Amino acid sequence: FVNFTNRSGDKPLPNSVILSAYFTATSLATATSIGLNKTLATRAPPIIGRFVPFAAVAVANMVNIPCMRSQELREGVVIVDSEGNKLGQSVTAAQRSIVSTTFSRICIAAPGMLMTPVIMEQLEKKPYIKSLSKWKSCVLQTLLVGSFLVVAVPFGCALFAQKQSIAVDDLEDDLKKTILEKNSTIKTVYYNKGL
Repeated sequence: FVNFTNRSGDKPLPNSVILSAYFTATSLATATSIGLNKTLATRAPPIIGRFVPFAAVAVANMVNIPCMRSQELREGVVIVDSEGNKLGQSVTAAQRSIVSTTFSRICIAAPGMLMTPVIMEQLEKKPYIKSLSKWKSCVLQTLLVGSFLVVAVPFGCALFAQKQSIAVDDLEDDLKKTILEKNSTIKTVYYNKGL
């Protein structure tokens, strides 16, 4: 439900949209994981199999964020001028915000999910780590991923400013016409990308 609270709009979303996004993302992430595990199990070195969860998380983000923000894709996000005056709504800006949000979410997951398997591969060669139970190994992996997230979340959120600009010329023709009729000197407008 992080995607719900971090969307750029303030319009309410029906529970059906939230549930649909959750189940769609979960189903596709699971299918990705199972499919890659079956494909890679016989053909790739074991270390490659450890990256399957990252692929599943990336797929889940690529599905979940657009689903949760589907209303923005249909109706657009609010466009404002430099003083915060509402000028209209843009689907183009919504598309850009969803792409950048999805990219930053994948970047947030990448360090922990890509580095942890490499670190664990090396650590598991050490006698002390070999003697750990699966439970303790799981705790160690969780701590590693959590440590990476502590650093990755601020950087991932900072990849793209929350307040984004877009050239008036890049907006939909009808919105562009409306804005230029109000003020023909406006060249750039702004929108809330969401997190």
